[in-house]
Amino acid sequence: MGGSVSSYKELRVWQEGLALSLLVYRLSAKFPKGEQFGLTSQVRRSAVSVPSNIAEGYGRGSRAEYLRFLKIARGSLFELETQLRIAQELAYIQASESEKVEASITTCNKLLAGLIRRLEQD
Repeated sequence: MGGSVSSYKELRVWQEGLALSLLVYRLSAKFPKGEQFGLTSQVRRSAVSVPSNIAEGYGRGSRAEYLRFLKIARGSLFELETQLRIAQELAYIQASESEKVEASITTCNKLLAGLIRRLEQD
């Protein structure tokens, strides 16, 4: 299923997703305490969902399941992007702070799209 890849940990998209999650955790630590169970929690769940779904899909052992989980990961990226935009509009984060996260989201999205496309064509 993974071709020459023996573990999801070798996938660049998983590695990028993990880095994105860590970045989001650090950034969201600056959110107001009143958002602990609101936007902070939502942003973190969305971010963690990306590498988690990549790993889970890989472990399912079927192409169809793998594709399904990769698409869930992509949906989580879009959800995260929206939530970060809300945080920026609420002035929880500055535009300069979100640039690095946006770049990471873009990278993850491109990698996911490429992997999905490759698996759908094989």
